[in-house]
Amino acid sequence: MTTRVTLQDVADAAHVSLASASKALNGTGHISAHTRRLVQTTAQELGYKQRTAAEKRTAHQQSGLIGLVSADLEGRFSMPALAGAEDTLGVANHAVLLTNSRGDPQIERDHIDQMAARGVDGLLILGGETDARPPIKPNTALGIPIVYVYAPSTNPNDSSITVDNVQAGQAAINHLLGQGRTHIAILAGPEYYAATKDRVNGAEQAMAAAGLRFSAPTRYGNWHESWGRVATNLLIESGEQVDGLYCLNDMLARGAIESFLEHGIRVPEDVAVIGHDNWSVTATECRIPITTFDNNMREMGRKAARMLLSAIKGHPQRGMTLMDCSLIIRESSVSKR
Repeated sequence: MTTRVTLQDVADAAHVSLASASKALNGTGHISAHTRRLVQTTAQELGYKQRTAAEKRTAHQQSGLIGLVSADLEGRFSMPALAGAEDTLGVANHAVLLTNSRGDPQIERDHIDQMAARGVDGLLILGGETDARPPIKPNTALGIPIVYVYAPSTNPNDSSITVDNVQAGQAAINHLLGQGRTHIAILAGPEYYAATKDRVNGAEQAMAAAGLRFSAPTRYGNWHESWGRVATNLLIESGEQVDGLYCLNDMLARGAIESFLEHGIRVPEDVAVIGHDNWSVTATECRIPITTFDNNMREMGRKAARMLLSAIKGHPQRGMTLMDCSLIIRESSVSKR
């Protein structure tokens, strides 16, 4: 004989009071969105039979809504990714709800709770850097399909998609070598960033494959144009012979170019310069347009949305998906013929 699941059973399993369980399942009272979701999901898992509007929200009925939680404060990555996701989701009759967590785990959790209360079918979690991040806790996700975008999850069983910065580092050096540059140096941001480590790693691999060594030690600092100027001045003062400079973002590249020009060093005739990120204002609105790498965030948004739709249908793609960066060639690295 099967014992009927009671409201008290639900409350006990969810570790909440009987009153909170009742409010959650009846849609009444003032309780957090997280507690409401937890009780609703627990009730469904236990087979609690009360058929209320709140319980129906826990059933696997698609709402046509996808949540995108971004930690990218400036929108440089999130807006192209959002556009790409909408390209895919619009065709599948889904709409995207965009929120910004500002990189705060508590705000992120609150946003997820609120989106879940609105019945989103899945979540795209977008980071502001490529550093791996902790996964969303199970008691926050509560079974909602998730794809991590740009900042991958540290859990290899999660679905993540990000850029292949090692490939970008290799391609940067190979481009400089293709321009006949053999005395190459690197100008980097903070050493602890995953993007820094991966791009330097790729550059080192390409130099080793060519049987070459860097002409100067890699200089680490920050991502600002001012550091690009300072580091380039130090490079010039060192007397090291350099005919190619790989800068790990466009701001550094612009600062480097300005410093070279102030010292009468021609770009690209004397030194070819490469950046990364393809931020249009930085890479094109300068005295010498910068050869750079595009992270293809719009295409990443499209692919992430396809991965999420597949997960919603019960076919999640586990593990890490890497996307190549595209080299955008401009005047800073190619000598005029």
